[in-house]
Amino acid sequence: MAYTLSSTQSEFPEDRWSTKPPVRRTDRGIEQPSLGKRALRGFARFLIIFCIGVVATFVWQSYGDAARKMIANSSPQLRWLAPQTAARTAPDMVAPTVPATPSPDVQQLKTMSLGLAALRQSVEQLAAAQQQMTDEIARLQATEQEILDKVSAPPRTTAAPARKSAPPAPPPSSQGPPAR
Repeated sequence: MAYTLSSTQSEFPEDRWSTKPPVRRTDRGIEQPSLGKRALRGFARFLIIFCIGVVATFVWQSYGDAARKMIANSSPQLRWLAPQTAARTAPDMVAPTVPATPSPDVQQLKTMSLGLAALRQSVEQLAAAQQQMTDEIARLQATEQEILDKVSAPPRTTAAPARKSAPPAPPPSSQGPPAR
């Protein structure tokens, strides 16, 4: 019995695992599946993905700490993934070793505190300068008001005391000297 391969006919149908939607061939030409069927397929895909996500969440909640511990132990770069435990065990309670050089966090903290001190000093200097300017402005406004009051006040006229005057002198006459 000899088996021969035929290029015209395959043992498996072509559309069995196709990623393209099935197409019906009719007398009128090629017909796409209806909108309802495509929507149903899309919903089924969404539902499957959603269920996979729910199952993955439940598995992570159940075995997450163990998985984190395995990952952290396998790679030093991923040590931050290790589960943080609130209770310490007896070997961990031994006096912690102090590093010879301060950690970057302590250095950053010192740098930030120095920066904040300098900022506080600058703010205090600005506040003092602002207070000085406020006092100067108030003094200038008072001076301006005094000047405006002097300019707008009516001038004071003082009446000179009335003098007793002598009777008016007779007009000079053209006749001679008066008789005696």
